[in-house]
Amino acid sequence: QVQLVESGGGLVQAGGSLRLSCAASGRSYSGNAMGWFRQAPGKEREFVAAISGWSDSNRYYADSVKGRFTISRDNAKNTVYLQMNSLKPEDTAVYYCAARSSLIATRKPDDYAYWGQGTQVTVSS
Repeated sequence: QVQLVESGGGLVQAGGSLRLSCAASGRSYSGNAMGWFRQAPGKEREFVAAISGWSDSNRYYADSVKGRFTISRDNAKNTVYLQMNSLKPEDTAVYYCAARSSLIATRKPDDYAYWGQGTQVTVSS
């Protein structure tokens, strides 16, 4: 059974940092592109970051997080990370991990077949 489980969310002050983890189980995801998305109350789910499968040579970021967030993966642990620095109140949202049935990373939520349950990130001003 495919399962993605996010962790690492919480409450942090503006300017602080958090590291989200997404642990995949059921099979290896080394060859799958992985993405992070977020959804704030009353807003649509939006792209945050994505990383290609296998060699993770391609990484993409939303303009709003570029330079502050870093996506990475540890294939040996079947885990993807999102390091979030210099957090802002507008980063407050539920963050979701997702996996594609392809090694090519994209920015579109509809391209991702598997999703975690989400983890809440709240940034106070």
